[in-house]
Amino acid sequence: METELAGNRRRRGWLRETDCDIEEFARQQSRITEAADYPHAIEIAGNVPVYDGDLVRRAAGKPQARQALQAEWAEAMTAGPGIVALRSAFADHGVIDAATVRFDEMIAEERAAGRVAADHFAKPGANDRVWNALEKLCLRDPALFAAYYGNDAIAMISEAWLGPAYQVTSQVNCVNPGGAAQSPHRDYHLGFQSPAEIERYPAHVHRLSPLLTLQGAVAHCDMPLESGPTLYLPYSQGYEAGYLATGRPEFRAWFEAHHVQLPLRKGDAVFFNPALFHAAGHNRSAGIRRMANLLQVSSAYGRAMETVDRTRMSHALYPALLSLRTAGALSDREAAHAVAACADGYAFPTNLDRDPPVGGLAPESQAALMLRALSAGWTAAAFDEALDRQAGNRLS
Repeated sequence: METELAGNRRRRGWLRETDCDIEEFARQQSRITEAADYPHAIEIAGNVPVYDGDLVRRAAGKPQARQALQAEWAEAMTAGPGIVALRSAFADHGVIDAATVRFDEMIAEERAAGRVAADHFAKPGANDRVWNALEKLCLRDPALFAAYYGNDAIAMISEAWLGPAYQVTSQVNCVNPGGAAQSPHRDYHLGFQSPAEIERYPAHVHRLSPLLTLQGAVAHCDMPLESGPTLYLPYSQGYEAGYLATGRPEFRAWFEAHHVQLPLRKGDAVFFNPALFHAAGHNRSAGIRRMANLLQVSSAYGRAMETVDRTRMSHALYPALLSLRTAGALSDREAAHAVAACADGYAFPTNLDRDPPVGGLAPESQAALMLRALSAGWTAAAFDEALDRQAGNRLS
């Protein structure tokens, strides 16, 4: 007979979509951001603390002032509203304008090549998106890259959330006039998976996932409300079952009724906890191409200790698995366990130009390809060809 302790432990250990409770969520959303709690902020706008870029730059070279500001940001993004805004994060608009020219070149080249970038939370082609803009900018214009990413605000808030040795990636998103809003969502990691996949992760991973990445956006043009700057739902990052809730109609209705929207000026930036409910807005303007450089900064700690060639291992393992399963010496469950130890079970990182999230939120992982091949009884040669093609598509 199951004890009360054991039953509670089992229920606490896993989250289900059926656990999502809009009334509980609504109660958590009733908080007000008090200016006294964020003494370095110049204002509270729509429940969001707003900071002055000049203050950030002054604090950058003073260890005590730097850490005090970083601690305030970290608390804002955990126990607070989950988001901070930085006015004039870039003091030099010349750097922003030069990067915009480079990003426009990339967009034009990719259009000319007939490439339509798939999007995680909007229809392909609804906007102009440049995947891996970080590497593309660095290779195209290293001096401009140095000027752009030599920015104090980006470095300080990345350290505030993730500590040192963080890794930056960026995707340029340009929502053109008439571009529709995204659906509300949470972000990478758990936010890029289906509810069925999310339910497989224990509850403590739902709490851990937001601590592994920082989301941000740098405005590359003025973004009045009519241009559809991002919609945010302050304090929504605190709802434990939130990764399972974003697709539910009652939560989307709440988001639609209660979100906030911050107009931004060129050079402003917003950074937020990836568990915050958010969505790009509808660009209702007549002529504003709303361009933002979306920053996704990752913790150094989300990595294994050893370098492992999982593609080479998968080539070697597949024929043995096929033979063992055919002989009845290995069950499907046991084969899946072996695949999990061998192949890469996560779709990221990848090259989203060649390996887009078409038909879902993420491309097929190496492990998923291997399991699909086993289920269909592919020959080793057919699997090898598909595996090499997938590996090639994942390279930058």
